[in-house]
Amino acid sequence: MSVVDSPVDWVKQHIQRYVETNGAEGHEWRPGVFTLLLTTTGRKSGRSRRTALIYQPHGDAYVVVASQGGAPDHPAWFKNLVEDDSVEVQVAADKFRARARVATPEERPALWALMTEVWPAYDEYAAKTDREIPLVVLERA
Repeated sequence: MSVVDSPVDWVKQHIQRYVETNGAEGHEWRPGVFTLLLTTTGRKSGRSRRTALIYQPHGDAYVVVASQGGAPDHPAWFKNLVEDDSVEVQVAADKFRARARVATPEERPALWALMTEVWPAYDEYAAKTDREIPLVVLERA
């Protein structure tokens, strides 16, 4: 089954370069800002859906933010992994299966600080929306 990449054109192009170069292009999206590729299973379609996300390592896991730029609703990839927490991850050339989980309330403050250190705009996104922006921990399966 083929993978459907993000419908956002620049993200789709970013993913294509990432995949074609095995992460040599695209892993470092901007100086000091790294991205991974997350593939979830569509909760309605059942198809594999892939997007690129800023991440930070946290121990043996990786943390991503379901911000969608502060939109009022969660991104589709987050809704997908809530339904099915088995995901595929690519960090540079490293590809692996993982379990996705929402950070606990106890973990959240430290993980939020970790993520805003690399991408301060997450604080702006949080201020734009009434929803609590989820932090997702990706742990190797």
